[in-house]
Amino acid sequence: MATKMKKEKVAIIGSGLIGRSWAMLFAGVGYQVTIYDIIPDIVSKALDETERELNKLGKGRPTAGTDNLKAAITGALYVQECVPERLDIKKKLYGEVDGFVGPDTILASSTSTFMPSLFSEDLKHRSQVLVAHPVNPPYYVPLVEIVPAPWTKPEFTAKARELMTEIGQKPVTLSRQIEGFALNRIQYAILNETWRLVSDGILSVKDIDVVMSEGLGMRYAFLGPLETAHLNAEGMLNYCERYSNTIYAVSETMGPTPRMEGKVAEQVAKELEEMVPIEKLPERRAWRDACLTKLAQLKKNI
Repeated sequence: MATKMKKEKVAIIGSGLIGRSWAMLFAGVGYQVTIYDIIPDIVSKALDETERELNKLGKGRPTAGTDNLKAAITGALYVQECVPERLDIKKKLYGEVDGFVGPDTILASSTSTFMPSLFSEDLKHRSQVLVAHPVNPPYYVPLVEIVPAPWTKPEFTAKARELMTEIGQKPVTLSRQIEGFALNRIQYAILNETWRLVSDGILSVKDIDVVMSEGLGMRYAFLGPLETAHLNAEGMLNYCERYSNTIYAVSETMGPTPRMEGKVAEQVAKELEEMVPIEKLPERRAWRDACLTKLAQLKKNI
């Protein structure tokens, strides 16, 4: 049974989109959330936006803000770091945090890029550090990848997973750190093949997206690729007997990993901007978030 941790303090380090989304998730179930950023005006704006969204959803409690890192972290059960994806910035931040964090606080990074060992190796409290990588936008897409460093104590990994479940997320725990974690390794494999299909003139950008949104994505919103295969035959072993040679043969034709640059990048960008002009991106993001909200509600009700 999950331990009740509500009403304890949670610190969010960084007030951008990811940080605000984390703040909404924790505040939405009753945690005392403190948002930290180095510029007071940015903190104030983040608080306004977070509380406005929480009020719109009809739940949560007011959050606090500060530009004092020590004040943000002191007494926190859990710290979620959301600073820019630069290793030097993360190392500096964790070095500062290491000086005053308590022995029981979970230190989690939102990074999608860096393995936790890269910014925690020299820390006194390195056994408390892990990655809790969300999917953008975290408030609407519940997956969180929990990735321990080689020295992360198992109890901190377990507590982080428990906490993610409590705030309504769907955590998966990697047994060890690996470049790209799980989600991006799968996502990059898809992007690489779509890039090759455009580069080779097989499909347009629009049609490639239709393959996912009206084909694979329809199934993958409810079933993963392995269960999909399991159901598409008389079990997984039967699927392997039927299709493994074909899958291997097709995979052998996929060629080397492409560079996402040059003329193909320009072509992809041009076609995407015809589909969604740059000035329409905020409107399209809002549409995406509304769709994801409805999908999440549907999944809860079936």
